[in-house]
Amino acid sequence: METTGIFADTLRFWIGWAAFGIELLAVAVILAAVVIMTISSQTIRHLFKRPDESGYERYKHRLGKALLLALELLVAADVVRTVTLAPTLQNVAVLGVLVLVRTILSWSLIVEMEGRWPWQGAAARGDETGPPPRD
Repeated sequence: METTGIFADTLRFWIGWAAFGIELLAVAVILAAVVIMTISSQTIRHLFKRPDESGYERYKHRLGKALLLALELLVAADVVRTVTLAPTLQNVAVLGVLVLVRTILSWSLIVEMEGRWPWQGAAARGDETGPPPRD
């Protein structure tokens, strides 16, 4: 009986570290995206030497994609932590609110980057080069 308790405690310990590692990965994605895109010569050249908005839009789009990925990683970390470590009703409710807020943030990023709602296809933008229809 005592062995089961030790195993469960060890499993909780490693799951907690795994969730923490996923959160660190999300932070690393954001930091790397900001640093790499900001110091890249192409971004700086387009931001400061061209009078048009193409450099800014490209920078914003790439940064938005990195933020979307980081938000997904943060949701994954919260799900792992809540479901495996502390699945109380209060923690699940908090997880639901966090997922809702992060989903709204993701939607607003997609609207900002692509000019359409996430559930609208490529045809909503007039872009027919999207993925092929499913059979």
